[in-house]
Amino acid sequence: MAGRPRLYATARENYGLELNQGPFGIDSRPALIGAKYAEQQGVGPAYHAAVMRAYWLEAKSIEELDLLADVAVSIGLPRAAFLAALTDPTLEQAVLEDIAWAQTNGLNGVPALVFQQKYLVSGAQPYDVLTRLVEQVRAEG
Repeated sequence: MAGRPRLYATARENYGLELNQGPFGIDSRPALIGAKYAEQQGVGPAYHAAVMRAYWLEAKSIEELDLLADVAVSIGLPRAAFLAALTDPTLEQAVLEDIAWAQTNGLNGVPALVFQQKYLVSGAQPYDVLTRLVEQVRAEG
Protein backbone atom coordinates (compact mmCIF):
# COMPACT_ATOMS: atom_id res chain seq x y z
CA MET A 1 0.00 0.00 0.00
CA ALA A 2 2.98 2.30 0.58
CA GLY A 3 3.63 2.46 -3.18
CA ARG A 4 0.04 3.35 -4.03
CA PRO A 5 0.59 7.14 -4.32
CA ARG A 6 3.53 6.48 -6.66
CA LEU A 7 1.42 4.09 -8.74
CA TYR A 8 -1.37 6.65 -9.08
CA ALA A 9 1.09 9.43 -9.93
CA THR A 10 2.89 7.29 -12.52
CA ALA A 11 -0.42 6.35 -14.17
CA ARG A 12 -1.50 10.00 -14.29
CA GLU A 13 1.82 11.57 -15.34
CA ASN A 14 3.07 8.95 -17.80
CA TYR A 15 -0.10 7.44 -19.20
CA GLY A 16 -2.81 10.06 -18.65
CA LEU A 17 -4.88 7.63 -16.59
CA GLU A 18 -6.81 8.37 -13.43
CA LEU A 19 -6.88 5.11 -11.54
CA ASN A 20 -10.09 4.16 -9.80
CA GLN A 21 -9.14 0.85 -8.24
CA GLY A 22 -11.61 -1.91 -7.49
CA PRO A 23 -11.95 -3.51 -4.07
CA PHE A 24 -8.84 -4.73 -2.26
CA GLY A 25 -8.52 -8.28 -0.96
CA ILE A 26 -10.68 -9.97 -3.56
CA ASP A 27 -10.20 -13.46 -4.99
CA SER A 28 -8.79 -12.86 -8.46
CA ARG A 29 -8.46 -16.58 -9.26
CA PRO A 30 -11.64 -16.66 -11.43
CA ALA A 31 -10.23 -13.79 -13.50
CA LEU A 32 -6.94 -15.66 -13.85
CA ILE A 33 -8.71 -18.84 -14.95
CA GLY A 34 -10.70 -16.74 -17.40
CA ALA A 35 -7.43 -15.40 -18.77
CA LYS A 36 -6.21 -18.93 -19.47
CA TYR A 37 -9.41 -19.66 -21.37
CA ALA A 38 -9.17 -16.39 -23.30
CA GLU A 39 -5.57 -17.20 -24.22
CA GLN A 40 -6.67 -20.60 -25.55
CA GLN A 41 -9.27 -18.83 -27.68
CA GLY A 42 -6.72 -16.39 -29.08
CA VAL A 43 -8.05 -13.30 -27.31
CA GLY A 44 -5.80 -13.22 -24.25
CA PRO A 45 -4.56 -9.64 -24.69
CA ALA A 46 -8.08 -8.29 -25.24
CA TYR A 47 -9.36 -10.12 -22.15
CA HIS A 48 -6.45 -8.92 -20.05
CA ALA A 49 -6.98 -5.32 -21.13
CA ALA A 50 -10.72 -5.49 -20.45
CA VAL A 51 -10.25 -7.02 -16.98
CA MET A 52 -7.57 -4.47 -16.10
CA ARG A 53 -9.84 -1.65 -17.29
CA ALA A 54 -12.74 -3.00 -15.21
CA TYR A 55 -10.61 -3.24 -12.06
CA TRP A 56 -8.20 -0.31 -12.30
CA LEU A 57 -10.35 2.28 -14.07
CA GLU A 58 -13.95 1.30 -13.36
CA ALA A 59 -13.48 0.09 -9.73
CA LYS A 60 -15.28 -3.17 -10.40
CA SER A 61 -14.79 -6.40 -8.48
CA ILE A 62 -13.13 -8.88 -10.82
CA GLU A 63 -14.04 -11.80 -8.57
CA GLU A 64 -17.68 -11.52 -9.68
CA LEU A 65 -18.44 -14.18 -12.25
CA ASP A 66 -21.17 -12.17 -13.97
CA LEU A 67 -18.76 -9.29 -14.48
CA LEU A 68 -16.12 -11.61 -15.91
CA ALA A 69 -18.70 -13.15 -18.23
CA ASP A 70 -19.71 -9.67 -19.39
CA VAL A 71 -16.04 -8.93 -20.09
CA ALA A 72 -15.72 -12.18 -22.03
CA VAL A 73 -18.78 -11.40 -24.14
CA SER A 74 -17.48 -7.88 -24.81
CA ILE A 75 -14.41 -9.38 -26.50
CA GLY A 76 -16.36 -11.97 -28.46
CA LEU A 77 -16.28 -15.05 -26.23
CA PRO A 78 -19.47 -17.04 -25.72
CA ARG A 79 -20.87 -16.49 -22.22
CA ALA A 80 -21.82 -20.11 -21.45
CA ALA A 81 -18.50 -21.53 -22.64
CA PHE A 82 -16.59 -18.91 -20.67
CA LEU A 83 -18.52 -19.61 -17.46
CA ALA A 84 -17.96 -23.35 -17.94
CA ALA A 85 -14.24 -22.74 -18.39
CA LEU A 86 -14.08 -21.07 -14.97
CA THR A 87 -14.61 -24.49 -13.37
CA ASP A 88 -12.22 -26.37 -15.68
CA PRO A 89 -9.69 -28.15 -13.42
CA THR A 90 -7.04 -28.07 -16.16
CA LEU A 91 -7.21 -24.28 -16.40
CA GLU A 92 -7.22 -23.95 -12.61
CA GLN A 93 -4.13 -26.17 -12.43
CA ALA A 94 -2.38 -23.96 -14.99
CA VAL A 95 -3.15 -20.91 -12.82
CA LEU A 96 -1.85 -22.70 -9.71
CA GLU A 97 1.36 -23.52 -11.57
CA ASP A 98 1.76 -19.85 -12.54
CA ILE A 99 1.24 -18.83 -8.92
CA ALA A 100 3.80 -21.38 -7.72
CA TRP A 101 6.30 -20.14 -10.31
CA ALA A 102 5.77 -16.55 -9.21
CA GLN A 103 6.25 -17.43 -5.55
CA THR A 104 9.36 -19.47 -6.31
CA ASN A 105 10.79 -16.45 -8.12
CA GLY A 106 9.93 -13.97 -5.40
CA LEU A 107 7.01 -12.27 -7.15
CA ASN A 108 4.34 -11.34 -4.66
CA GLY A 109 2.68 -8.28 -6.12
CA VAL A 110 1.40 -6.61 -9.22
CA PRO A 111 2.18 -5.31 -11.63
CA ALA A 112 5.13 -7.56 -12.34
CA LEU A 113 6.37 -8.20 -15.86
CA VAL A 114 8.91 -10.88 -16.70
CA PHE A 115 10.72 -10.74 -20.02
CA GLN A 116 12.49 -13.79 -21.47
CA GLN A 117 12.37 -15.49 -18.05
CA LYS A 118 15.29 -13.21 -17.22
CA TYR A 119 14.23 -9.61 -16.57
CA LEU A 120 11.74 -8.52 -13.92
CA VAL A 121 9.98 -5.18 -13.98
CA SER A 122 8.18 -4.71 -10.69
CA GLY A 123 5.67 -2.01 -9.91
CA ALA A 124 4.31 0.74 -12.08
CA GLN A 125 7.06 2.01 -14.36
CA PRO A 126 7.22 4.86 -16.84
CA TYR A 127 6.69 3.95 -20.46
CA ASP A 128 10.30 4.74 -21.39
CA VAL A 129 11.59 2.17 -18.86
CA LEU A 130 9.47 -0.52 -20.48
CA THR A 131 10.47 0.60 -23.97
CA ARG A 132 14.19 0.42 -23.11
CA LEU A 133 13.81 -3.06 -21.68
CA VAL A 134 11.92 -4.34 -24.72
CA GLU A 135 14.62 -2.87 -26.98
CA GLN A 136 17.32 -4.57 -24.88
CA VAL A 137 15.55 -7.92 -25.04
CA ARG A 138 15.15 -7.58 -28.82
CA ALA A 139 18.84 -6.72 -29.19
CA GLU A 140 19.78 -9.85 -27.29
CA GLY A 141 17.69 -11.76 -29.80
